Amino acid sequence: MAKPSGQSRWPGSKPGSVTWGSLGPRPAKPGSPSPWLYPSEAADANTISWGHCNAHSAEAAGMAGGSRLRWGPHCQQLLPNRAPVTALLPPRLDGPWISTGCEVRPGPEFLTRSYTFYPNRLFRAYHFYYRDPSCREPAHSLLIKGKVRLRRASWVTRGATEADYYLHKVGVVFHSRRALLDVAGRLDQSPAGRACARRLPAARAWLPGALYELLGAGAERDCAAALGFTMHELSLVRVQRRLQPEPRAAPRLVEELYLGDIHTDRAERRHYRPTGYQRPLQSALHHARPCPACSLIARSDEHHPPVLPRQAALPLRLGGRWVSPGCEVRPAVLFLTRFFTFHAHNRSWEGYYHHFSDPTCRQPTFTVYAAGRYTKGTPSAKVRGGTELAFQVTRARVTPMDRVTTAMLNFSEPSSCGGPGAWYLGAERDVTATNGCLPLGIRLPHVEYELFRMEQNPLGQSLLFIGQRPTDGSSPDTPEKRPTSYQAPLVLCDRVAWGSSRPLLQTPVGGGGLGPPAAPLPFLLLVVGLAFLQWL
Repeated sequence: MAKPSGQSRWPGSKPGSVTWGSLGPRPAKPGSPSPWLYPSEAADANTISWGHCNAHSAEAAGMAGGSRLRWGPHCQQLLPNRAPVTALLPPRLDGPWISTGCEVRPGPEFLTRSYTFYPNRLFRAYHFYYRDPSCREPAHSLLIKGKVRLRRASWVTRGATEADYYLHKVGVVFHSRRALLDVAGRLDQSPAGRACARRLPAARAWLPGALYELLGAGAERDCAAALGFTMHELSLVRVQRRLQPEPRAAPRLVEELYLGDIHTDRAERRHYRPTGYQRPLQSALHHARPCPACSLIARSDEHHPPVLPRQAALPLRLGGRWVSPGCEVRPAVLFLTRFFTFHAHNRSWEGYYHHFSDPTCRQPTFTVYAAGRYTKGTPSAKVRGGTELAFQVTRARVTPMDRVTTAMLNFSEPSSCGGPGAWYLGAERDVTATNGCLPLGIRLPHVEYELFRMEQNPLGQSLLFIGQRPTDGSSPDTPEKRPTSYQAPLVLCDRVAWGSSRPLLQTPVGGGGLGPPAAPLPFLLLVVGLAFLQWL
């Protein structure tokens, strides 16, 4: 048995300590339903009810003294996934879980995934890698076997569960000679890798379907590590359920498995412990419909990788209003929703970033409005299917949405955020004149080098993928730091009429009144200190 590969405790934390104030796990009290449940989230002994999070998140973010954010009528009607969402703590992993489409990881890497967890804690996983962003040209497949042990509710990422994992075997099957040469070339970049590369066959001796062990009883060394492969995604887990509305039928149960995020810098992946999530897997038994890729991935194995249905390439047409379909979780404990308006006729944009202190996006902390211009897109030479743009941020406004953020801004240097004058709960202030807001990490003017892509889901909805933020919290402010993967998609909710400049949302400008429950001070300081405002 290999050594434990997933130690998920945050560096510096101690067993039994409550690192992040009231957000950490608390000892179970007599009569309490479960030590896994956060007091503010416990709905019953087994579930955490989110309620209508997506339908109300924008309204909750705008509530201050009776004021509310107002949606455009089309955006309000077309928001998907408005059904209640239930998070299971501890997670129930048993059964098969699959990708619902082609995934893009930093690098870029194009892949699909399939996991099966067994009641005895053993698991088997397949990672299918491809040469193209449509996942139609298989390159190689990884077979991974091991054991996973759930530990406790995460002290860092609220709503997640920490886990340890042990790898018993990692094997690779090459589906072409070119794929064999590519992997051998990657191994050849380090002394340990060169020893592993010599164990692979020469290209002329490649045998279709042959399995080569990278880790296991038959492997002399851990060649999976030499290849840069890890399964740290298993060290952070979240399982949730929702009901998918069905026309003229009862709603369909959908189960989703969120695993830990992958570091955007390949060199850091061996040491990184996730604090965010990847694109979710769905239960092979309870997945969203229609899903053309699901049955293909569920029936595949290392010798028969799935070849996904062909998708028509969509031109990048940004003009319109785009919204987050749900609460987003980013590394460094950021919970937010995004709302964008793009004006194609003059290449201008504006957006609202609503930040929250909880994974249900029901406890707002602050809102940022930003605006600027963007360049004409050009096809990406590095990420097939992507379009490269540069975005300029020239204006920004900030609205504190809880008492702690309001107090922090009032204690900051007057010249660092919005100039002289007091901040009030729910009152928006322009921070352009002070070149941004230093306490919140906002810098103006600011340029970011971006990667965009558009898709259409099986229901015919337009999706907009924007480049993934660097895991270290920095900004892609140079061409070399341009993203090579994507965040969770935004959904098109309304096309903007030619020349229209009406913003997507109207933020409240009046202050005062009682706001939502304030976020604990240690948590807010963590957000401000570790997670600079991440544009787009």
